[in-house]
Amino acid sequence: MAQEGMAAVRASVAQSEFRHVLGHFASGITVITAPDAGGGTRGPAGFTCQSFSSLSLDPPLVTFLVSGASTSWPRISRAGVFCVNILSADQGRLCRAFARSGADKFAGIAWDPSPVTSAPMLAGALAWIDCSIDDVHPGGDHLIVVGRVNHLAAAPDGEPLLYYRGTFGGFAA
Repeated sequence: MAQEGMAAVRASVAQSEFRHVLGHFASGITVITAPDAGGGTRGPAGFTCQSFSSLSLDPPLVTFLVSGASTSWPRISRAGVFCVNILSADQGRLCRAFARSGADKFAGIAWDPSPVTSAPMLAGALAWIDCSIDDVHPGGDHLIVVGRVNHLAAAPDGEPLLYYRGTFGGFAA
């Protein structure tokens, strides 16, 4: 019965309308990174992700969503670990660099290995969260990745990079 109801909902909403309406939800921007899982031959992996959230305090868990068609996800999955880099307001260029496909996203990007997993912590990020992959669930054309938090830190000050209705912006209290 639940499957029949979901099929009816899916058929009644156009993808363009879905994107338009959900574009009214402002979100922060992150870059999910992972160390090279191929023995040092390909370098680290990463992609821009706005679908990120905290999940649980006990145990400390976070979640992000990634397209099933992502070319970065298989490399992150093989690594088994990742770092969530929460971007600061002045990192729009960095966000766009990690949103593109098929290029060396780390070319000219300053980063350090995270303390537990060695996943890249991007210079200038507002905060970072060093994680191990805990679980992965299917979710339509995306995957829902659950990460167990190993270590985290935040900059003493700064503002987040926000995404709203197809545009980057900042925060005003």
